[in-house]
Amino acid sequence: MALPRMRPQDGVAWITGASSGIGEAVALELARRGWTVAITARRLEQLEGIARAAEGLAGRIVAHAGDVTDISSMQAVVDGIERVHGPIALAFLNAGVAPGTRGGALDIETLERTFAVNLFGVARGLAAVLERMKPRKQGQIAVNASIAGYRGIPNAAAYGSSKAAAIHLCESMKFECDGLGIRLQVVNPGFVDTPLTRRNAFPMPFLMAGDEAARRIVDGFERGGFVISFPRRLDWLMTAARLLPYPVYFWLIARATRGRPYEKRD
Repeated sequence: MALPRMRPQDGVAWITGASSGIGEAVALELARRGWTVAITARRLEQLEGIARAAEGLAGRIVAHAGDVTDISSMQAVVDGIERVHGPIALAFLNAGVAPGTRGGALDIETLERTFAVNLFGVARGLAAVLERMKPRKQGQIAVNASIAGYRGIPNAAAYGSSKAAAIHLCESMKFECDGLGIRLQVVNPGFVDTPLTRRNAFPMPFLMAGDEAARRIVDGFERGGFVISFPRRLDWLMTAARLLPYPVYFWLIARATRGRPYEKRD
């Protein structure tokens, strides 16, 4: 079965975590390409500001407040979007957090809070939109994960493991989605200049501007394929690192990072 690459005439695009950063940039890029884009986050005022920023573009942006940590909220958002604007053809499940971490004991509260958004927030959005797409037997869904999910990195126990779990979720769900005629994709960015990454207290290799990251993501939606990863040099390095034996990998990462790659400023 040929999987679809959805177009603006097929319906509405929906983006979670769209009040800033990658979500905001992708919303504006889709609107430039003619999409009606429904954006979701908890902060309605910021969403409405982004909608106003899209005035004059080929498409438009509409705001629908919602909380990815609440399954009933996600279902209500999807129902509301489809009732007012039409079927969701493309969903970008982007909401995520990158909490500050420090070395030492495992912070269970931080781990639970991170998984609540980065994994279960994705799963809640995925379940809500799949319920609508299944009867139509078409649609396109992309999940924002991270290159940081490829392998363990110092001081990234919460963030990295949540993104690794999101990648695994997509790999597993792809089989079911393929059978339903729904294209499922996973987006694995490297470092992108966003409010979250500006808190990082370490050098970020191959840092990419938000607008350029958005273009690459939307190009990936249009191109199809399961993985959208960038920048290529960092993706190649981390992909190669997955093949290394543990002793070699741990030694290289310890030397390269000196144990501090995911520390953040308070």
